[in-house]
Amino acid sequence: MFDLEQMINTLIEGDESNLITLVRAALDQGMDAKRILNDGLIAGMDIVGAKMENDELFIPEVLMAAKAMSAGVEILKPFLSADDMGNRGIVVIGTVKGDLHDIGKNLVAMMLESAGLEVHNLGADVSPNQFLEVIKEKKAGMLCLSALLTTTMPMMKETIDAVTKKGLRKTIKIMVGGAPVTQNFADEIGADGYAPDAGSAVKLAKELLQLGSQKI
Repeated sequence: MFDLEQMINTLIEGDESNLITLVRAALDQGMDAKRILNDGLIAGMDIVGAKMENDELFIPEVLMAAKAMSAGVEILKPFLSADDMGNRGIVVIGTVKGDLHDIGKNLVAMMLESAGLEVHNLGADVSPNQFLEVIKEKKAGMLCLSALLTTTMPMMKETIDAVTKKGLRKTIKIMVGGAPVTQNFADEIGADGYAPDAGSAVKLAKELLQLGSQKI
């Protein structure tokens, strides 16, 4: 029987080439593609997120793992139905208007996607109305807002206020993050949660969306 533990460890190491080989070997041995996705790739990225949260892995290593994960998923896609791929929640993410910082937010987006969520990354300098349009169009259950400047932090509150005015606040969870952002600020502006890094962002997103250890 194929050893999924080896696949998980290879993913954590960010070894894309060997991970692809292992995914193909698992398929050749008759393992169900959905099981490979859930118990191999997503399980591995869950560990990566936890290690990042505990400062055992850092951004370059996490990016390598996420890249390896994406390559593994590409191998599996032809063997997965739309229901198998599914999603465990629809997330809209972006950096607020006036702020052009993108790297940390992109890492969070990659980690959320690797955890099996459907992620719509709107980029940087995103206005409240742009967020609202995509939230309504995609029927999103979560909004993630990033700000890397103290001068753009108030735009997080403006965005949350805009969501509330449109009557969408009860149907969506809002998470905020970025270097100057704190838990106290998140509480003050009415966000549902704050995450200091990508690893904890994934964990918090699952808690807020009540996903737990649910599989796709």
